[in-house]
Amino acid sequence: MSKIRQLLFSCALCAALVGLSAYPAQCEKPAKELVFGMSAAFTGATGELGIEFYRGFMAYIDQFNAQGGAGGWTIRVEPANDGYNLIPCFRNTLKFIEDDEVFALFSYVGTPTTTHILPLLQKYEDRHVYLLFPFTGAMPLRAAPFGRYVYNLRASYFQETAGLVDHLVGIGRSRIAVFYQSDAYGRTGWDGVRRALRRHGLPLVSEAAYQRGASFDQDFGREVKHIMAAEPDAVIVVGTYASQAAFVRNLRDAGYAIPVAGLSFADSDKMLELLMRAERETGRGYTSGLINSQVVPSYEDTSLPGVRRYRELMDAYAGIPDLSEQGYKPRRFSFVSFEGFLNGVLLGEMVRRMADNPTRERIPEVLESIRDFDLGIGVNVTFGPGDHQGLDVVYYTTVVEGRFQPLADWEGLRP
Repeated sequence: MSKIRQLLFSCALCAALVGLSAYPAQCEKPAKELVFGMSAAFTGATGELGIEFYRGFMAYIDQFNAQGGAGGWTIRVEPANDGYNLIPCFRNTLKFIEDDEVFALFSYVGTPTTTHILPLLQKYEDRHVYLLFPFTGAMPLRAAPFGRYVYNLRASYFQETAGLVDHLVGIGRSRIAVFYQSDAYGRTGWDGVRRALRRHGLPLVSEAAYQRGASFDQDFGREVKHIMAAEPDAVIVVGTYASQAAFVRNLRDAGYAIPVAGLSFADSDKMLELLMRAERETGRGYTSGLINSQVVPSYEDTSLPGVRRYRELMDAYAGIPDLSEQGYKPRRFSFVSFEGFLNGVLLGEMVRRMADNPTRERIPEVLESIRDFDLGIGVNVTFGPGDHQGLDVVYYTTVVEGRFQPLADWEGLRP
C-alpha cells in the first residue's frame, strides 16, 4: 500500500471510530494530555453534589493547565452523568475503562454508584485501572478486596459517625436514633453509628429508612412518628441534602427540637438553603439544633492558606459542566467544592511526580510516595503501602447566623 493510501485509510478508520464511540476519539489530540473519567450525578435530587464537586477541582485544574501543567502534561476531566443511579454509573465506567485515552477514574460521587463499579476494577486489573479520590466515605473502598484499586483523600463514614456519637454521648445524649437511605451509603452510616454506640455499651434506640432519590417535597411524617416513639434525644441522618432537609422539616413540624446530625455527603450548604427557604415560607424555625460533620475545614477560615487559595480561584472560575441542568446557579463557596478543590490539588501533585513518565502502572508507586504533603489546611496528606486514605480528620459544624460554622462548644447542645 502506498503512503498516500495508508494515510487515507488511517483517516477513514479514525472517522469511523468517531462515529461509533460514546467518547469521541480524534485523529490528533493535544500533546501530553492526561484524561480522567468522572461519573457523578449532575442532574436530579443530588445533582448539586456532582456539579459543585466538579467546579471545585476544575477551578484548580484550569489554573494548573494555564501554567503549563507539569513537565508539559496537562489534565482533562471527562464528566459523565449517572443521575446517582447504579446502571448508568456502571456503563460510564465500562466506557472509560475500554477507552485507552482515559488514564484513571477520578472524583466519582456517591456510595451506591461507586461501590457498584468496584468489581470492574478487579476484573480489569491487568489494565491497571485505579479510582482516585471519590466523594464517599464507604468502607468497601478502603478494605479488601477492592481497596487496593482506590485512593481516598477524605475520612471514612465510620470516622464521621464515631465522632458524632462520641460527642453526643459526651454531652449526655445517649438515646440516639438513625434515619438512613436504604442502600449501601445508608447502611454504611447505620453500621457506623451502631458500632460507635456499642463501644459505649448503648443500643440504637430506633431507626427508619427511605428510598434513594427522595426530594425535599417528600413527606417523612410517618418516619418521624416511628423514630420518635422510642423517645430518642438525638437523631443521626445518613442521607442526601434533600432527604435530610425534608426529615428535619417534618421533625420540627411535629414539635421536636432535639439535635439532628448529618454527614459530609449531605451537602450541608444546600440542605441549609432548603430549610431557610421553608422558614421564610412558613415562619417556622427549622435551622436550630443542626449538626453536620465535614471532612474539610470551613471555607471561611481564611487563616488557612489552602482556604485563601480556594476562595481566590473559585472567585475567578465561572464554569459549570455541560451536563448540569439548565439555569443552574453555581455557589460561590461550599464544603463540597472545597473538597473537590483539594482533590484537584492532589491530582496535580500526582501528575507532577510522574511527569517524567506518566503510566497507569506507576499510579500506586507515585501516590504512595506522597508523605506529609501540605494542602494548606493544617493537616498533611500521607499515603503508603496498605494505606490508601490520605486524611483522617473530621470537623463538626452547626448553624450560626445562617451559615454552617465550626462547632466550638458542644455543651450548648446538652439536654
